[in-house]
Amino acid sequence: MLKVILKGHDKYYGISDILRMFFGMISEDHDNSCVTAEDAPDLTLVNTLENDGRSVTTVNGKTYSYDGPVLEIGREVKRSLYIALSDITGMKMPWGCLSGIRPTLVASEERSAEDLTKKYLVREDKAALGFETALEENRLLGVIPPEDLNIYVGVPFCPSRCSYCSFISQDISHHMKRLGEYGQALEKEIRTLAPFINRRISSLYMGGGTPTVFDDAQFESILDCIFSNLKIGDGCEVTIEAGRPDTITERKLDAMRSHGISRICINPQTMRDETLEKLGRRHSSADIIRAYVQASQRGFEVINMDLIAGLPHETGDDFVRSVMKLIELGPANITVHTLYKKRRATLSRETVLDRDDSRGDIDSAVREGYRLLYEAGYHPYYLYRQKDTGHGLENTGFAKKGTECLYNIAMMSDARDVLSFGAGGMSKRCFEQEGTASKHRVERCPTVKDVLTYIERSDEAARRKAAFFEL
Repeated sequence: MLKVILKGHDKYYGISDILRMFFGMISEDHDNSCVTAEDAPDLTLVNTLENDGRSVTTVNGKTYSYDGPVLEIGREVKRSLYIALSDITGMKMPWGCLSGIRPTLVASEERSAEDLTKKYLVREDKAALGFETALEENRLLGVIPPEDLNIYVGVPFCPSRCSYCSFISQDISHHMKRLGEYGQALEKEIRTLAPFINRRISSLYMGGGTPTVFDDAQFESILDCIFSNLKIGDGCEVTIEAGRPDTITERKLDAMRSHGISRICINPQTMRDETLEKLGRRHSSADIIRAYVQASQRGFEVINMDLIAGLPHETGDDFVRSVMKLIELGPANITVHTLYKKRRATLSRETVLDRDDSRGDIDSAVREGYRLLYEAGYHPYYLYRQKDTGHGLENTGFAKKGTECLYNIAMMSDARDVLSFGAGGMSKRCFEQEGTASKHRVERCPTVKDVLTYIERSDEAARRKAAFFEL
């Protein structure tokens, strides 16, 4: 067991983050001022915050610290522990000692990619990616007026549950009746709250789950409810996450186009049929191409397609081939996710992290995928990371110029307000901090995750959000 004793500070969260990067499951003991990792070498480290603000990590008489400018306390203690563990294990993480969800926030504070490498020990290619993406995120954020509202409509149902997913989605093969009731409750919440919304709507994103899981008639009904109750102006960006190609029908495509919607997501995750079958997805790569062609022919101008690197049952080379196939199709957006351990997913943490590279060099495969995307005219415009992600990697949205999804920027930035409809949604209000326009105080208003409770009380959810947004 490896133990890290905290001395002169109480930054348990940051210390835990760094320890988890190297060894996985950890536990905090606040009574004894330490954090431990069971599956680790039998060592005791002392992470000390000195009086001058510098952090020093000591183990077996050897000290580790950064020879340079001191960082804010939380970042400083993480950095010295990272330096120590990197030396002890011989492991270097792609994002260095950055463990947060949004490394672009840190990148936006720096003058160059080199600063990220120097201060936070970020690998050069990731530093360049983070810095470039931060500039693009900030540019796009400026397009979204801070006084506007951004709306999320959530449908937490899927036709089947993928083995890598722990989303709250329900398998509708067992909950068909509930799906219909859910749609009615969602419409009720929208109708209840809509009359109080007097702010311009910049973007609306209908996601899930799989919103197109509804039958044709109810899907049309929900779209009619959205557009007849919410003030969707000509300048509002509307995106529908069609997701599974096996749920996309011609009637649903026509319904979306009749409402003027030109942005949808068709998400294969992989273009390898064997992997799709083993993951529990009920469609083939041919179905993906069929849905894409149908959508393109009907005038959907911006189609996003997701891929996941590091999936079980396939190699890094398989991932690269999937990237190449999507580039051949030519969607406006391609989002590259890296497999991560979701809390309730059936995949084990060991399978997800794949520390022995049993599925090939995923890190190199992602780099090659990025290279191909750049070469094909795509650029990164938003980026985030999640805990327990295989190979310490990230999720990156790539887009052709002028096709970026503004809702993604509003949602990820924590600098623009988002009103969420549906079970499990998270609404948020963002307030500028006095003296700085780049940092915001965020207040959140969650909606109950349990679908049955939401069905019974969706009007109550609407009233809570009206009070939260002071509508």
